[in-house]
Amino acid sequence: MQLILIVISLVLFVVYALLIIYYRQNWLSIPDYKQRTTDNNYRTKISVIIPARNEQQNIKVCLDSISAQSYPAALFEIIVVDDFSTDDTAKIILQYQNVQLLQLQNFVPDKINSYKKKAIEIAIQHATGELIVTTDADCIVPQNWLKTIAAFYEEHQPAFIAMPVLIDSGNKFIEIFQALDFMTLQGITGAAVNKKFHSMCNGANLAYTKQAFIEVDGFKNIDNIASGDDMLLMHKIALRYPDKVKFLKSKDVIVKTNPVENVKEFINQRIRWASKADKYTDKSLLPVLMIVYFLNVLLLIMPFIALCCNADFSFFIFHFSFLQSWLLLLALKISVELFFLYPVAAFFNRKNLLLWFIISQPFHIVYTVIAGWLGKFGSYHWKDRKVK
Repeated sequence: MQLILIVISLVLFVVYALLIIYYRQNWLSIPDYKQRTTDNNYRTKISVIIPARNEQQNIKVCLDSISAQSYPAALFEIIVVDDFSTDDTAKIILQYQNVQLLQLQNFVPDKINSYKKKAIEIAIQHATGELIVTTDADCIVPQNWLKTIAAFYEEHQPAFIAMPVLIDSGNKFIEIFQALDFMTLQGITGAAVNKKFHSMCNGANLAYTKQAFIEVDGFKNIDNIASGDDMLLMHKIALRYPDKVKFLKSKDVIVKTNPVENVKEFINQRIRWASKADKYTDKSLLPVLMIVYFLNVLLLIMPFIALCCNADFSFFIFHFSFLQSWLLLLALKISVELFFLYPVAAFFNRKNLLLWFIISQPFHIVYTVIAGWLGKFGSYHWKDRKVK
């Protein structure tokens, strides 16, 4: 049994390693965007949409960063949709004269499947911009964010733009762990989108044309899924405009978002992300998720099998070899992932976190297995709501 597990693990790892190297090469092949448009030549009207629920701690900093954009004020509007907040989120928003506040409770009943999708959909109905840009209420955007997006859009005319997001971590291990895990996902996102390998993005930093959203019927047929306002919509647009989905690689558009505060919130967040895995109509992503999941399952159970099996003296050498194989496989996995992550960390200016990547591997394996399983068969809490 142990020999079979070793062989299966090695095969999975070889496939996984080739995939990670492929992602690395594709990430490096994305050109760093340098805008050509001058300040006097912008013409794109942008609608920035922010769904918000109980974000009184974050919304002011978010709105301040958007209000301070270098992009001409006459060419962008900010629309915040308050998602049944029970705190002072709405009161804070009303302090901004340049922000349009919509109350979700005025448009829908209190019981629907996806509040965030409905909030974005309603905001788009009120939007006057040709380009929709979405972010989250706990995000901070750089000063040249909209200027760079507009320049990229006017130069390339994409229907959908995915952009980088960074978790702004402190010194706590849980925050550093999230930053590293998320940075890995961002590297894969850029590589996959650039080569049209599969559809990946994050709703904290997206842009798409209002026309494209309308032409694919928005969130129709995916509005019964609690999450997926980003990737599921992206795939719908990619099917209609296969050559007009782009990744904007520029430090001027890196959006920073807050880490969750504890392990429980982190697991709930990752379960929420994993819950939509079998909902993807982009089937190229499912085999990748399966490879990653089952490789981590094997890495988790292999040491327990070695220790729990018959460990009398006659089998001691074999058991020791099995543990050695597991340690070697773990070391190889860490090495190939660091090989991929180094240029991504350099782009985000976070190379100082890479040492923690090695330390965090046992936790990463455990959480991947747990979140993947519960994402399919469990439930989670998000924004004070339970989702099955």
